[in-house]
Amino acid sequence: MKKLALSLLILVGTLTAQAERLRVGEQSSGMDYTYLTFETTDGAKTSVDVSSLPVTINLNNSTLTIGNQTFALADLNKMYFSMQSVTTGIEEISSATIDDDAVIYDLHGRRVTKAQMRRGIYVVNTKQGTRKVSVR
Repeated sequence: MKKLALSLLILVGTLTAQAERLRVGEQSSGMDYTYLTFETTDGAKTSVDVSSLPVTINLNNSTLTIGNQTFALADLNKMYFSMQSVTTGIEEISSATIDDDAVIYDLHGRRVTKAQMRRGIYVVNTKQGTRKVSVR
């Protein structure tokens, strides 16, 4: 675990320097990388816009925090710079964050209650709009 934490600390320092270089408009290897992408061990990917990166990246015993994204070190598989976001149009949430008055459908079009939600993809209709969500 200490070896992993040390390796990630060195990588974070390198990424901070690389992100700062990209923020001021320099290019790396002739390419303009605009996203820092994180991939977890379950295959989920999250991209952070390089222009919104903070000057510091926080790494404590078990988590890595960059901007408003937090990752458990044990779940982090890799991170890399990319030219495009991996946005899928599906938002990851827990069922506890869904309003009680929301109308929820599974991918088969069946209406489900908040209590019936398990891991998977759902379509949630609220007063704020309709969105696809992934419950983990």
